[in-house]
Amino acid sequence: MSSQPFVLAGVMGHPVAHSRSPVIHNHWIEQYKLKGAYVLLPVDPANLQDGLRGLRALGFAGCNVTLPHKIEAMKAMDWVHPVAKQMGAINTIVVQPDGALHGFNNDGFGYIQSIKDAKADWQANAGPITVIGAGGAARAIVLSLINEGAKEIRLTNRTPGKAQALADEFGPAVKVLSWSERHDALSGVAMLVNTTNQGMHGQPKLDLDLKQLPTTALVSDAIYIPLETPLLTESRLRGNKVVNGLGMLLNQARPAFQAWFGVLPEITPALHKAIAATF
Repeated sequence: MSSQPFVLAGVMGHPVAHSRSPVIHNHWIEQYKLKGAYVLLPVDPANLQDGLRGLRALGFAGCNVTLPHKIEAMKAMDWVHPVAKQMGAINTIVVQPDGALHGFNNDGFGYIQSIKDAKADWQANAGPITVIGAGGAARAIVLSLINEGAKEIRLTNRTPGKAQALADEFGPAVKVLSWSERHDALSGVAMLVNTTNQGMHGQPKLDLDLKQLPTTALVSDAIYIPLETPLLTESRLRGNKVVNGLGMLLNQARPAFQAWFGVLPEITPALHKAIAATF
């Protein structure tokens, strides 16, 4: 008999049925011949604290946390990683041997790695970066770009107050532009990043005129459903290098899987194929 323990992990959100995380983690469990399962944990916001406390009781190694729980879940942690504290949200929980809950945020790591995977020579300080949106994804991405050395981030959001709050917190590298200036904000940039849900399946496309965007700029969208948003299609057709949100999802999953299952997994063509089959 194998003495290898059966390891449970999952993703907690509301709704959560659309998540591709079970496909990713269960693919790796099978690939590395581990004993375990990664399951959906649909938890209503009203029951979040009970749900998180239940991880210990049910013997979970931990879980991912997705919308709308990424901020609220922090309150139940016994310890939060400094990067997650800076981001103001967690996306990964690791249950410690003594039952303590430790919170991490691998979104920024996942995002930066996805850009490096697409463009090996990418440098955050290659030129100005325009970021559209000022929600949770923007927060993780902007902070990570600054930590990578970005010198000028032009941030624009429909609600200017949210963008200004990020700028006030993250310092002089972040310049806020009004929503009406968003088209001009593309002039001379090295990179354009969409962190909004505009262009996502079932949402209107992002209202952005790309005329002033240099064709040398890298265009990145945090969305992965669909794999190519209207923004990425339009950018690709004008000759821009494009990166969708799937790489961010795959790369943030790697350190979480390692924390729970003890193996740092690889992102293989077989995994990409498994994900593609779900669209």
